[in-house]
Amino acid sequence: MRIWFVLFMLSVFTIGCSQVEKNYYDHRMYDLAQEEITTLSEVLPNLTMNRIILVGEFHNNKAHHESQLHIIRAVFESGVPLAIGFEMFQSESQSDIDKWVSGKLNVKEFKRIYYENWNFPWELYSPIFELARKNKVPMVGLNVSRDITRQVSQMGFKSLSEKQKGKLSEVSCRVDKEYMDFIKNAFGAHAHGELNFTHFCEAQLIWDNVMAINALAFLDKNPDYTIILITGSGHARKKGIPKQISKRSNLSYAVILPEVSGSISPKTITGENADYIIMGH
Repeated sequence: MRIWFVLFMLSVFTIGCSQVEKNYYDHRMYDLAQEEITTLSEVLPNLTMNRIILVGEFHNNKAHHESQLHIIRAVFESGVPLAIGFEMFQSESQSDIDKWVSGKLNVKEFKRIYYENWNFPWELYSPIFELARKNKVPMVGLNVSRDITRQVSQMGFKSLSEKQKGKLSEVSCRVDKEYMDFIKNAFGAHAHGELNFTHFCEAQLIWDNVMAINALAFLDKNPDYTIILITGSGHARKKGIPKQISKRSNLSYAVILPEVSGSISPKTITGENADYIIMGH
């Protein structure tokens, strides 16, 4: 009798876990093109037709990272060869990132690498890192050296040497009003000391440029892959990284942004900003 009860409880637990695991397919999304509420499972076929999927976040919002994890898992389980690109890592850290995915770095070692690159809590991103490691999903460091962004934010793009510029196209703070408003809001959040707005704007655009360049470089070497880019919502918007991708490639992309009261919702943005909104944030 006792053995039967134990087996019964194990079966209940297994079924319950399976249901929890699959609930992320029911994640509510808003399709901006169709102007309707849908689910992750319903948009997945269209989503996986793209070579690049950008999923935005507010860096300190745990729910945003949980949604990113849901989307990554769904795309991975669809069978699409998948990589994940991160704003959170500079491209110079790629060898250490590769060691993590291959199992050659332990958690303590990789956590140290992470904090050398980014200053938000490890716990926000670690489930994504663990998924990549467990399933051998390539991780790609997208970002530019902090030394370069620091120099540009202080002295402007023209202060960079030709070697520092590398593959960067000329960067100037000439963007449309909507993206300018976003940059001004970001400047307000980051402003301190004698920070120059034009230089700050150029630094933001360099991030967009470099992350597009690094994502495309990975896809050029891995033509069968789709890459999901994990970045701040401002960079993920179509006027950010996607615009820089379009300047350099005809590869298809989709933009997913999290709902944020007062700034990102079906009432405040259109298909010019994103393709889908993750509802419930």
